[in-house]
Amino acid sequence: MLCRLALLSLVMLLGACQSNNTTVDFDSSRDFAAYRSWVWQEPALQYRPDDPRIKSDLTEQRIRQAVTGQLDQRGLHPAQGNSQGDLKVQSYLIVEQRQQQITTHYGGAWNGYWNGYWGGPMYNETRSVDYKVATIQIDMFDSKDGKLVWRGSAEQIMNNYPPSPEERSSAIYNTVSSALSNYPPARGTTPSP
Repeated sequence: MLCRLALLSLVMLLGACQSNNTTVDFDSSRDFAAYRSWVWQEPALQYRPDDPRIKSDLTEQRIRQAVTGQLDQRGLHPAQGNSQGDLKVQSYLIVEQRQQQITTHYGGAWNGYWNGYWGGPMYNETRSVDYKVATIQIDMFDSKDGKLVWRGSAEQIMNNYPPSPEERSSAIYNTVSSALSNYPPARGTTPSP
C-alpha cells in the first residue's frame, strides 16, 4: 500500500511538471509587423551538450520542419531565391539532467468516534527523482543589423527515454509550438520573465 501511495505521488508530481515552461524575450522597440521573410542562420540547430546520443540529422529535420511550419502560421515565410530575408532564425536543443526532492507522509492520527484520537506514528520519506528536460530555444536576428530581436524557449520533460520516432516528432512539434506561441508580440507588451 505504501509503495502504491509513493508511486501515485511521484506520477502526480511529474505529471504536474509535464506542462511546457515557456519564456519569451524581445526587443520592444522593433516593428515585428515589418518582418515578413526569414532564412536559417547557420548552423540552424545547435546542441547543448554536443552529445552524439542527442545530435542527429533526424532530430534536426524534425526541428526545422516544426519551426518552418510554426513561422508560416505566423505570417513569416522562407525568403525566396538568394534573398537574405528580414530575419535570420537559429534554434538550440538543450538537454539537461534535473533532480527533484519528493517527500511522502505516511501514518498519523485519525479522529475517533468519541473525539478520541487513534492511529499509528507518522513517517516521512524523502527521496530524489532524476529526470531529463529538453529545451528548444528559437532566436531571431534582424538581417540588417544582426541584432537579436526575439527569443522564445519551451521545455518538456523527457518521459520515455529513448522515445519512439512518433513520440519525438510530437514532442518537438509541441515544444516548438509553445516556444513560438507568443510570436509576434502584441504592441505594448513586455517580455516574460
